Amino acid sequence: MKRYPMKPADPRAQACTDAHVRALLAELHERGKAFGLVWPSATTDRTLDGRVLVRFNTAPVSTLLNLITLLFDADRSDDPCGS
Repeated sequence: MKRYPMKPADPRAQACTDAHVRALLAELHERGKAFGLVWPSATTDRTLDGRVLVRFNTAPVSTLLNLITLLFDADRSDDPCGS
């Protein structure tokens, strides 16, 4: 089944609170370590139009969720290129 990235306006991303985003960032840090991906400064930034922004140059939560999804997929896959 083909998955599509979550868009910033997705209602699921808009429903994330600051506490949810902090938990997702902790998950990103933990899962990213296995792949050598470290974001020491990633944190919540501010809320804009009801959306919590993540400090990846004020990326929306959807970016964080998409990164975690990619890490989950990579963790489950033996072939990192998907072929």
